[in-house]
Amino acid sequence: MSNSNLVAIVLAFTICAVLGPIVIPMLRKLKCGQTVREDGPEAHLKKTGTPTMGGILILFSVIVASLPYIGTYQEAAPVLFLTIGFGMVGFLDDYIKIVCRRSMGLSAWQKLAGQILVTGVFVYYLLHYTDISLAMRIPFAGGQYIDLGSFNIPMLFFVVLGTVNGTNFTDGLDGLAGSVTVMVAVFFSVAAVGMGSGIAPVTCAVVGALMGFLLFNVYPAEVFMGDTGSLALGGFVAACGYMLQMPLYIAIVGIVYLIEVESVMLQVCYFKLSGGKRLLKMAPLHHHFELCGWSETKIVALFTIVTALMCLAALFGIV
Repeated sequence: MSNSNLVAIVLAFTICAVLGPIVIPMLRKLKCGQTVREDGPEAHLKKTGTPTMGGILILFSVIVASLPYIGTYQEAAPVLFLTIGFGMVGFLDDYIKIVCRRSMGLSAWQKLAGQILVTGVFVYYLLHYTDISLAMRIPFAGGQYIDLGSFNIPMLFFVVLGTVNGTNFTDGLDGLAGSVTVMVAVFFSVAAVGMGSGIAPVTCAVVGALMGFLLFNVYPAEVFMGDTGSLALGGFVAACGYMLQMPLYIAIVGIVYLIEVESVMLQVCYFKLSGGKRLLKMAPLHHHFELCGWSETKIVALFTIVTALMCLAALFGIV
């Protein structure tokens, strides 16, 4: 690993760790507190009022730690753009909900429109300003690729939007989204360094920023990342997948995101088809485990270990 990547990790970690004790009280003073859903697990009611929008710590740390390298590593620019772009959509949603006191925030259609717009700019940049092909590396296939031709762009939108919303659903327990995503970021950092890709400064900055953020986000959390953080991280994961031509690997390393979003879809479909019955005690899946008596720390540990093992398997799948 080059010095620039190590510097990005250390710098992002330091910025997040130092700013945490400054920003968190400011968020508390501004009354940027989390509103816990009444139909959620009863144990979560004590989280009401915990500062949210902490994703700004992650975003700021990543931007400051990686921007100095953008001129040298131009491949990192699209990753940084998609991370910031989705982070801004999430920030707007958080701001409307928390600061403007509008409980719904952005409507579903407004949020989707913002996500589609950001993804569209990303696609345009890839097609017109980079040499990155939309052909996808097939895991465990000895370096073989699949090219969907005219379906490449619809596939990209599906992967990006699915990953972003899967990451958003995963952000429901103290430290869960951060712990899972730091493993995914380490995977993409190793892959980027091994493949000689220029996105490593950003992936390493995300690793450092998440480690710094987890100092304040693990149970019991002092701050939540909010949609600002979860959407930004989803954009980061999706962008890394496409810049390395490895979007199919997201289904492996991001298995938790996939399961979480599928658990919500299955719950809704089963509820409608069965006339009001529930497949799970509560969706997303982490809430089901909670209502089965599992502690938050145990669930986070399990999901993180599963992600780590899948990332290890995916590394073998690159060869």
